[in-house]
Amino acid sequence: MEHTKLPLSDEIPYKSSSMTRKGAYVALSYMVSSVLLIMFNKAALSSYRFPFTTVMSLSQMACAFVILYVLKSLMIISFTTAESKSSSYNPVMFVPSRTLAQTLPLALPYLLYVVVTMEAVRGINVPMYTTLRRTTIAFTMMMEYFIGGKRHSNIVIISVGVIIFGAFIAGARDLAFDSYGYSIVFIENMCKAVYLTSVSRVGKSTGLNVFGLMWCNVVLCGPILLLWSALRGELQSTLKFPYLLFPGFQALIFLSCAFTFFMNYIVVLNTTINSALTQAICSNLKDVFTSGFGWLLFGGLPYDLFNVLGQSIGFLGSCLYAYCKTRGK
Repeated sequence: MEHTKLPLSDEIPYKSSSMTRKGAYVALSYMVSSVLLIMFNKAALSSYRFPFTTVMSLSQMACAFVILYVLKSLMIISFTTAESKSSSYNPVMFVPSRTLAQTLPLALPYLLYVVVTMEAVRGINVPMYTTLRRTTIAFTMMMEYFIGGKRHSNIVIISVGVIIFGAFIAGARDLAFDSYGYSIVFIENMCKAVYLTSVSRVGKSTGLNVFGLMWCNVVLCGPILLLWSALRGELQSTLKFPYLLFPGFQALIFLSCAFTFFMNYIVVLNTTINSALTQAICSNLKDVFTSGFGWLLFGGLPYDLFNVLGQSIGFLGSCLYAYCKTRGK
C-alpha cells in the first residue's frame, strides 16, 4: 500500500519568488499558528494559573512522541534524509543507538529551551515577551562566531544593535517591569541560540532530517522531564489542580501540544516552499499580531510612550535585519 509522505526540505524543489496559492496558505498557516500557540500557552499558564511548566512541556513531548511514532510506523514520514519507505528500522527506537547518542549535544539545549520558554511566557506580558524575543538574533550571532567563527556584515550588526536598543528602551520604561521575567526571557534566548546553532551541525553529522531530530530530542528529553516532574511532586500536584478536568483548560493543553508539534513542521515548510523574503516578513508580521492580541486578551502592559517607542524601534530593527539577510548582506 502506498503512503504519501509529508514534504521535507530536501524533497521540495526550488520555487520562484512569486507566491503560489499553496505558498500563501502555508505562510498564513505559519503566522496564525505562531500567534495562537503563544496565546494558548499564555492562557493556560496565566489565565488558569497553571503553575507546573515542566508538566506542560512534558505533555507537549508526549504528544510529539505519539504523533511521530504513528506517522513513522505508517511510513508517512522518514527520519533521515536518505531513508526510503522500504528501509529497515528498529520498530521501537527507529534510529540506531549510536545516532541517538550523537544527538545528545542538541538534546540538552533543547530541554532547557522548552522548559524556560514556558516559564518566560507565564512570567511576562505578551507584548514585552515578543519584543525581548527579538534579541535572540544577537545571541545567535555570538554563538555562530564562537562555535563556527562566522562573521556578519556591518549593516547586519547595526540592525541587531537597533533591535537591542529598542528592547532596552521598552524595558527601561515598562511600568510592569519584572526583573525575574526579563531574566528568564534572556535565558530562553541564549538556549534557543545554542539550539539553533547546533541543529544544522548535528543534522549533517547524523543524517537526520527535522522529524528525526525531533524524535531524538523527545526520546532523550522526555524521560528526564518525567523523572524531574516526579521528584518535584509536580505530577501528583497536577492531579489535584482544581481546573484539571475543566473542559476549557483541557482544550488549551490539547491545542498547545498540537500546535507545538505543528509549528516545528510548518516553519520548515514555509521556508522551503516560499522565498526567504516571505519567511522573514511572516516572522515580523506575526510579532505585531502577537503583541496586539496579547495586549487585548491578557493586558499587563500599561500604556507608556517610551514602551511603545521601544517596541517600534525593535520591530524596525528586525525588519532591517530581514532585509539585509534576504539581500545576502
